[in-house]
Amino acid sequence: AGRPAGAAPVRWLVGLALVGPLAFADPEELTVLLATARDVPFWVAVGTGAAFAVAVLLAVGYGVLLARPGAGAPRRRLAGATAAVLLAAVAVVYVVPGRPGLHGERLLVVLREQADLTGLPAGAPGRAGRDARGAEVYRRLVDTAQRTQGDLRRELTRLRLHPTPYYLVNAIETDGGPGVRAWLSGRPEVARVLVSQRLRPLPAAAPPARGDAPAPTGPVWNVSLIGADRVWTELGITGAGVVVGSSDSGVDGRHPALAAGFRGGDDSWYDPWEHRRTPGDRGGHGTHTVGSAVGRDGIGVAPDARWVGCVNLDRNLGSPAHYLDCLQFMLAPFPPGGDPFTEGRPGRAPDVLTNSWGCPPVEGCDPGALRPATAALAAAGILVVAAAGNTGPYCASVVDPPAPYPDVLTVGAVDRSRMVTDFSSRGPAAGGAAKPDLVAPGAGVLSAFPGGGYAVLDGTSMATPQVAGVVALMWSANPSLVGDLDRTRRILRDTAGPAGVPPGTDRCGGDRNLTGVGLVDAYAAVRAAMRAGDPA
Repeated sequence: AGRPAGAAPVRWLVGLALVGPLAFADPEELTVLLATARDVPFWVAVGTGAAFAVAVLLAVGYGVLLARPGAGAPRRRLAGATAAVLLAAVAVVYVVPGRPGLHGERLLVVLREQADLTGLPAGAPGRAGRDARGAEVYRRLVDTAQRTQGDLRRELTRLRLHPTPYYLVNAIETDGGPGVRAWLSGRPEVARVLVSQRLRPLPAAAPPARGDAPAPTGPVWNVSLIGADRVWTELGITGAGVVVGSSDSGVDGRHPALAAGFRGGDDSWYDPWEHRRTPGDRGGHGTHTVGSAVGRDGIGVAPDARWVGCVNLDRNLGSPAHYLDCLQFMLAPFPPGGDPFTEGRPGRAPDVLTNSWGCPPVEGCDPGALRPATAALAAAGILVVAAAGNTGPYCASVVDPPAPYPDVLTVGAVDRSRMVTDFSSRGPAAGGAAKPDLVAPGAGVLSAFPGGGYAVLDGTSMATPQVAGVVALMWSANPSLVGDLDRTRRILRDTAGPAGVPPGTDRCGGDRNLTGVGLVDAYAAVRAAMRAGDPA
């Protein structure tokens, strides 16, 4: 029109170019990844560069149209048609592949029919009976998955969506965005479809975690607080003959406090992230927790118990499928590259599992996502011990699976004074159930860290493996208790010691929702286990 356009067109062009990349980012892309990851500068540069390139292309195109001899202003119809085509292309990309999430996304398709695990034979007491039940649970789970997944797996394969089947929860992980999710949700055999996030890769490998605290010179304070050192010296019980399974960030298998305790063989380690054949740990969290359960040199509750490990966390994030990868491996370990459906070995399952993680909605879990998994493990006689979480002091904060589940032994944290910590998550859980079940030391805990060193950490993550270690001591003292989850829970409940609540703390409806039955007492629990005898 012969008038100066001013700065408004430039603002619109640059603004739209910047909004474009953000419109295709899930909220967790910004709140979780960019807020915590070491690669923030890299991805900020990538996003800024992409937005600037789009802005330049738009500006150049706009200028070319204006620069044509006698062109005058660009035609409105041409501009409108171009915008419509771009919007249509954007809509197709958005609906079919979907938003990129943390780094693309997979879908976990949970089927309506789950395996019937009722009426399992009681079997003999101890490990023989546990192994028989585990074999029967494994058979029923696999049979159900094979029978009900066939048609859907074939259809997903035909569409090149790369399905991965699971049996511990009857489910399939597959590629797909909102369009695929809507199609799957409408199928009659499908109960619901969850998002199974994938982590955006680092531009360069993060430096491995290293411990810088000095090695202990005797039993660490938390081991003494629960009386585990008295179990070793006075009762002669150190956890021999029991296997503890860890699903976490990994384990430094060469750490001097852990190397001798690794069970070994071709079915004691699984890494579904990087497929490493030998135990390792980039983050340190898993090494620390395994050390508190079975580490030697005074850091572990059951130093002669053995351990097996699986990696379900990377940069402290996971997904429903990766949590299932590890829980499934714990029910029936398999060799590297093996098929979990046909090569699982339930007779090699660990006895008790320590789980210092939770699966929140941002990772794709809903409240019932892992419920069939923990129910199956309990039916097989494998005790699942899980961290309550670190979202205290808020009431009803035990929410992320598997902590709220009734068949999981949920652990809160106390400090040196036996007082519940401010960060320890509180109950009640969904439905009004009292959680946590009991507490253990979780503030200022010294344990192993990658590279042969040690570190001091806080959290219910640190408390949880100590309870798993106490169970290992109990089952080592009385092998007839192996797989007998009811009697084990009863002994832990009856022998727990007092745990305090700081003045002015919200009781959340009762102290049971803060401290459970109290502080785990290894010495009293093992003595009671030794007197328990065989079940009637």
